[in-house]
Amino acid sequence: MMGWMTALWAIIVREALRFASQRGRFLAALVRPLVWLVVFAAGFRAALGLSITPPYQTYITYEVYIVPGLCGMIQLFNGMQSSLSLVYDQEMGSMRLLLTSPFPRWWLLFSKLLAGVAVSILQIAVFLAITAALGTTMPLVGYIAILPALIVTGLMLGALGLLISSTIRQLENFAGVMNFVIFPMFFLSSALYPLWKMQESSALLRDICAINPFTHAVELIRFALYGQFNGMALFWVCVTFVICMLGALWGYDPARTMLRRKVR
Repeated sequence: MMGWMTALWAIIVREALRFASQRGRFLAALVRPLVWLVVFAAGFRAALGLSITPPYQTYITYEVYIVPGLCGMIQLFNGMQSSLSLVYDQEMGSMRLLLTSPFPRWWLLFSKLLAGVAVSILQIAVFLAITAALGTTMPLVGYIAILPALIVTGLMLGALGLLISSTIRQLENFAGVMNFVIFPMFFLSSALYPLWKMQESSALLRDICAINPFTHAVELIRFALYGQFNGMALFWVCVTFVICMLGALWGYDPARTMLRRKVR
């Protein structure tokens, strides 16, 4: 067990050092959601005419409504960027070296996910502090209850990125695939507008948003920020995590990878 924890710690430290050397990544993770919060929120609120009374019993402003969605955005982009580093590691050969270590493959990949989750939680903590300074505050209990929700949703989104990275062999192909996944998942969700508002526009789009795993991740974060528990969202987030993790384990099987290279 001591060796397993040593491997976990080494992977987390490696990811932290990589993140510390990429200051632009940290700034981008903050600027992107802050632009949505400060600039786009006013336009969306006016265009949609939102008067949101979600299952939180109290009236909230649109800025408060989208904060959980923007937290999910940070985790979504961070999960994909962490996967980008995995594609780079595959090209350099360090990923193959890692997977041939004596530790179980699932533990090594899970350690990579935990390292990415830790980085995303740090980014979200800074983002929430800035939003509070701007006047968009949440209930105090929400800042505590959100932590387990962020761990679960971070693992799910990280596993999704892990699954995608296992299918890509060239670094230049990842950007296009990443955009193909990120933007549909983000916009076809409840991150920016509630599902009942989407229902007024299109029942089909509403149904697509309802089955989007990112919607359930956002709702889990949203309920947690208000000190509430959303069991259905947690269930679907966990199901998605298991499916993506199993797919990633299959994709990162060294024996299967070597066989595919021999065939080529």
